Amino acid sequence: MHAINQYQDFFINYLESQSIIKEPVNLYEPISYILGLGGKRMRPVLTLMTAEVFNVDYKEALAAAMAVEVFHNFSLVHDDIMDDAPLRRGHQTVHEKWDVNSGILSGDAMLILAYQYFEQYEPAVFMKLAKLFSKTALEVCEGQQWDVDFETRDDVTISEYLKMIEYKTAVLVAAAMKMGAIIAETSVENANLIYEFGLNLGLAFQLQDDYLDAFGDPETFGKQVGGDIIENKKTYLYLKAMAFSNKEQASHLSQVFSTHLEDNTEKIIWVKDVFNNSGASKATQQEIQEYTSKAFITLEKMNIEEDKKVMLRTFGENLMSRNV
Repeated sequence: MHAINQYQDFFINYLESQSIIKEPVNLYEPISYILGLGGKRMRPVLTLMTAEVFNVDYKEALAAAMAVEVFHNFSLVHDDIMDDAPLRRGHQTVHEKWDVNSGILSGDAMLILAYQYFEQYEPAVFMKLAKLFSKTALEVCEGQQWDVDFETRDDVTISEYLKMIEYKTAVLVAAAMKMGAIIAETSVENANLIYEFGLNLGLAFQLQDDYLDAFGDPETFGKQVGGDIIENKKTYLYLKAMAFSNKEQASHLSQVFSTHLEDNTEKIIWVKDVFNNSGASKATQQEIQEYTSKAFITLEKMNIEEDKKVMLRTFGENLMSRNV
């Protein structure tokens, strides 16, 4: 087994060895651009790490890890178009640097490229990887559609929100881990358990992201703190605050979340006070801990060496104690 930063280096070296730019340049250059913008590379790292958890060299999982990263970035390219986002990881988004048509077409090509990386595996493994990938890709699309639908709904429930972030975010984390298990050809039980571990960790990760968006350190968070509040996103924090507030307070909060202001400073301060005073921020932290605990309980059921359980637990703890 290796350290997380080593897996990151292994994957980046593999990524940089791939010859992505070819003719027509305007199709492939945006792909190379988005893949080169960095990020935490969490998902491909999980694929490499999981392969070694189940006693197969990480090198065997590099192609699958690349498929996961290409798909993840494909979804970001199309999300940025839908959100009309100007920046991604501090740089121009693909549709801003080129144009919307280039973003759509390059994104489409990325989805196909992702599948092509699975072709490097033997038929039985390829079939399992492709089947999992197809299921996951469709769920990510469903999650994105729910996210869009929720923007115009005032009756979103907490269970609906949790289902949305499960599909939009957590299933890809879970699939990334299960791919490592499939490549290692471990038992079906182990493969399903590592998927469940990744799913719960992915849910905790997204709830933590929601929390940090409001309460993160501006110096380390990497995004504008209060961005979800400015955009009136109905996150877990918002839904809990609505649930914990009386009719008058809930009506006021709902009204504030229908406004678009030039200067959002006072709005952010007021909403964060509501999140704290209503108990929503505490409830969100408890939910993060709940999903993290579920992941660790699943970990104990796995038929792997104790030191590998410790490593996966440490990874989960570090993920949940992040401030970025």
